[in-house]
This record gives sequence, structure tokens and C-alpha cells, in this order.
Amino acid sequence: MPDRFDLPTGFRWGVATAAYQIEGAVAEGGRGPSVWDTFSARPGAIRDGHTGALACDHYHRYPEDIALMKDLGLDGYRFSVAWPRVLPTGSGPVNAAGLAFYDRLVDALLEGGITPLPTLFHWDLPQALEDRGGWLDRDTAYRFAEYATVMADRLGDRVPAWITLNEPFVHTVFGYALGTHAPGRALMFEALPAAHHQLLAHGLAASLLHERGLEVMLSNNLTPVEAASSSPADRAAAAAYDTLHNRLFTDPVLLGRYPDLSVLGVPGDIYGAVHPGDIDLIHAPGLDGLGINYYNPTRVAAPTDPALPFDLVDIPDVPHTAFGWPVVPDALRKLLLHLKDEYGAALPAVTITENGCSVEESIDPDQPRIDFLAAHLDALAQAVAEGIDVRGYYTWSLLDNFEWAEGYHQRFGLVHVDFETQKRTPKASYAWYRDLIAAHRLHHAE
Repeated sequence: MPDRFDLPTGFRWGVATAAYQIEGAVAEGGRGPSVWDTFSARPGAIRDGHTGALACDHYHRYPEDIALMKDLGLDGYRFSVAWPRVLPTGSGPVNAAGLAFYDRLVDALLEGGITPLPTLFHWDLPQALEDRGGWLDRDTAYRFAEYATVMADRLGDRVPAWITLNEPFVHTVFGYALGTHAPGRALMFEALPAAHHQLLAHGLAASLLHERGLEVMLSNNLTPVEAASSSPADRAAAAAYDTLHNRLFTDPVLLGRYPDLSVLGVPGDIYGAVHPGDIDLIHAPGLDGLGINYYNPTRVAAPTDPALPFDLVDIPDVPHTAFGWPVVPDALRKLLLHLKDEYGAALPAVTITENGCSVEESIDPDQPRIDFLAAHLDALAQAVAEGIDVRGYYTWSLLDNFEWAEGYHQRFGLVHVDFETQKRTPKASYAWYRDLIAAHRLHHAE
């Protein structure tokens, strides 16, 4: 049975973060407000009224955080650029101080031997664009392309690969359909145009990045979907959920078409947002790699609420994280094999751009996180042994951080952060990951 030491030579080891979750400094250096600043100020929107105004203060403390990365022995660091820090109103004049911050960050990473992997959009849309319709407005896709051009022209000489979007499924559903994330709209299936406009933004930006000789990835949260039973109703519900969660955001990019959305059986039309030529714009640039954020599988039953075509039900008899998510490591292997079967030659090389778990607050011991990471890396090695081209693994996350609607209550970090003092304390999982990376390199050197 392969284990994590059987991952390929040259396999990239990394960690991942996101701007609003760690940077803080929301009113410094010319940064404009984002939808998350606005949403966090809404009473009751975030648990205990927490905000990302300070977060991990990474804006000021990034040298300390890079020192932690160097000690881990990382190959790469996946972070996101805060769009409103670079273009405070989403378009128009560039904020020189914002660009300078990312210049300093990239240079410091490279000096430490760590390859930057920036994500252009990790949910913090400039509020000025949301005021004009946000991702429901087609024009936002073109503003994103302008922003991508600014970043590529500034950093492309040092940053070879870019991720356009992070988890467009989660942003569409939680931000526009359910309203539990920023911008807090509760449109249900009328939110589908937001999905198309994000994909259009990806396609436009990918073409511009490729013109500059840069590699392009897209990262989505993907989940293997299983029916709660073999009944036709449960199987139909599972097919509907798989279409919405996985295929809606993968088929257009890899296959050049949308899946059949009639399986959703609900009001809400994405096709009204699709203009002639859009699918070519989304598909034609191609992907140099597919980023997969994996946390758990999803079990689906026939709906009890007529407003939805499915119910999400718990997976019994498995451990759960502090967030209540089921822990099923082998589902990662099954997901990767399913993607290979589904997309064949259209599937590019894969990078796991997020994988991790929330553990109850403690500095040490941290055994549940170690067990989670070890089991998922073993499952990943098994997928590689079965023919999946996997290039790297970025665990979520380097630091405990602002966990969106949960505020500071869910701790995903390899490093404990005291949010009162900003003191960083590496956890047992940090030492375990550092030792694993060193042992993997030694294994291949021998």
C-alpha cells in the first residue's frame, strides 16, 4: 500500500491562506472596503460580531510568517491578493501602496526559497463593484480581467503560475444563494448568473495571463457525492447536487459546455446570462492545472423542502472535525479517480490547493489534525499509484485565522495565533509537517 513517501519526486509541499482571513489592516495603505468588511459590520452576520479588521495582522507581520514557512521547508505558499488593496474601487486608478505590499511579500518569499502561488479572487470583492451588482453584473468579469492584468504586469516576472478564482461554488451558494457569507444575498437559484460571471472572469483573465507566458489554474471545492440509498429519488437528488457543486464549475472549463441543469428542477436560469461566445471564452484558454480544495464527501437524500432538489444528510459512523465535517480520507482518492473517469484527457495535472481540518482550540497536543493530514496524504499517494497526476499539496492553513461566518472560533492552523497578542506558537502538527517534508525529500534523495 503506497504511503505519503511515495508521492513523486519534485512534489510541491505548501500551505495556503487568504487575504481577508489573515491580512488585517483593512483601512491602511489605501485599501478600499470589500464586501466582507461590509458584511462583517452587519449585526448578527458573524459569530460573536467578529471581523477581519485585524485578523492575523499579516500585513505587518508577514516577515515572521515567512520565517515560519522557511522553517517548515516549504516549496510553495498559496496566498490571495486583496483586490480592494490594489484597486480600491475595483477599477480605475491603481493603489501603489497596495501593489508595493505584494511586491515585498513576493520578494521575501523568493528570498526564502518559497515559490509564490497567488489567487486573484478569494471572495473579497471590492464593495464598489458589489454596489453595481457584484457577480450578478456581467461587467464585473471585465473589471476582474483588468485587475488580473495589473497583477500579472507587476509580478509576472517573478510569479510563474496564478490561480484565478477560489471556490466559485462556495461563493455563489453561500454569498448569493443563501446569504450566509458576504455579500449576504439570499437569492436561492436566482443566484446562478453569479456562477457564470465568475467563470467568464476566469476565462478572460486566463487568456490575458497566457498571453504573458504565465500558467493558469482554477481552484474549486470539489466533493464526491453519494446517495443516501439506492432509491431513485435519492439517486436523482445526488445527481442534482453533483451537478451544482462539481460539474457546474468544471464542465465549462474542461469540456466547453455547461452540464444539463434541468436535473435541478427548480426556478433559476444561468443560460439567460450566457452570451454568444462566452463558453469559448471560458474554455479556450485551457488550464495548466486544476486546483482542488478537498475537505469531505457529501451524502445526499431526496428533498423534504420543495424549494430544493436535495437534502444534505450526515455520514454516519465516521469521525467529525470540530466544524462537524465528516472525515473520510479515502473519499479524496475516489474523487480524483472519478475526475479521471469523467474528464479523461481533458483533466490537467492536479494540485491539492486546500486540505485540512478544524481542531478544538489548543496549542498542543494536536493529534486529530496530524491524523487527518496523514490519512489524506496516504489517500493521495494511493491515487497517484492509480495513475492520477498530482503535482503538489497545500494544507489549509498556515495560521489560525478569521474563518468567515464563524469568526475566530474554528482553528485550522498549523500555527496557533493568540488573537489578543498576535503571538504565533507552532502546534504539534507544524512539527509533524516539517518532519514529513524533510523525510520525503530524504527518501527521494536516497
